Amino acid sequence: MDNAAFAAPVPRALATEAVHAGREDLAELGVHAPPLDLSTTYPSYDAAAEAERIDAFALTGGRPEGPPVYGRLDNPTTARFETALARLEGAEAAVAFASGMAALTAVLLVRASMGLRHVVAVRPLYGCSDHLLETGLLGTEVTWTDPAGIANAIRPDTGLVMVETPANPTLAEVDIEAVRHACGSVPLLVDNTFATPVLQRPIRHGARIVLHSATKYLGGHGDVMGGVVACDEEFAGRLRQVRFATGGVLHPMAGYLLLRGLSTLPVRVRAASASAADLACRLAADPRIARVHYPRIGGAMVSFEVYGDPHRVIAGVRLITPAVSLGSVDSLIQHPASISHRIVAEGDRRSAGVSDRLLRLSVGLEDVEDLWRDLAEALSAQPVRTRTGAVRQIRPVGL
Repeated sequence: MDNAAFAAPVPRALATEAVHAGREDLAELGVHAPPLDLSTTYPSYDAAAEAERIDAFALTGGRPEGPPVYGRLDNPTTARFETALARLEGAEAAVAFASGMAALTAVLLVRASMGLRHVVAVRPLYGCSDHLLETGLLGTEVTWTDPAGIANAIRPDTGLVMVETPANPTLAEVDIEAVRHACGSVPLLVDNTFATPVLQRPIRHGARIVLHSATKYLGGHGDVMGGVVACDEEFAGRLRQVRFATGGVLHPMAGYLLLRGLSTLPVRVRAASASAADLACRLAADPRIARVHYPRIGGAMVSFEVYGDPHRVIAGVRLITPAVSLGSVDSLIQHPASISHRIVAEGDRRSAGVSDRLLRLSVGLEDVEDLWRDLAEALSAQPVRTRTGAVRQIRPVGL
């Protein structure tokens, strides 16, 4: 499959693209399920022609014509997933990596290789993304700001503006179009992991780069790890070169599972989002809950703050699994200050809204009544207080 073939012959609905993108040639191949290519290398009896293909890749990062040269350069199964994800995001291309952090690393390395090491970023971000930027492990420098301060934070060596919306774990949202306007000529990267292309397509609002931890909703079953960047073909070429040089490739089995996960992505996200909106309303009305965070865009993530000890809630659930990660068919709950954002300095966590009493709930596909029963039981030991304007609960529309 070729990312250049991302454009469907006729406009198709997202649900249709999710099922068919990356699979259009299957009938011609005489198969119904996408083939899984586990080859690490490919035979070639024309060394001169192979050298020309490698030179062409070194120059542009474009996919070689014909079979791949080596599994670290490309893989047909992974390419199918990339083609499908690019179409769902409305991008020219997509490049997949071994994890979401490998994908972000590649983006930063591409910009740094051009002498653009400065990043402007808005907190909160996923904890490891925050850590990677804050520590400068890749030789980058970051300026943290709120959305209103982006334009003033940009310097001549700024290579990237990064936002996550809805953000992990507070579900704070930013106006992508307004941020894009503030970026000027600097590329805007949007981490779209929580929303997925089902709820928003950042490229339509001006973002140049869209990042996903594919481990979450794109895979959807808690059994595959990966990351992917959707972007224009020029930037994709540079990403492929970095991927080849650094080895952060997505295994073809993971590519196969992620392509399969995309086929049910709209159904899963919409069903889980309906349950999450229901639970957000119930939590907002519960006197044991101090504050509820739920984004206007909707989605399957809910964050809430308790008056008492959040660790007792974690210990008290039975149906919901206390675990890191999110986006699976089963519901997961975790305490960000102890787990996903522990790596972020305490003061920075708190200033970004990640309080010590905040819990993050990834709502799965269980019956909402069973989920609420489990949550209510886990909350039974929490103190009750009268709240005065402490609850932020927003009813989503269009689910």
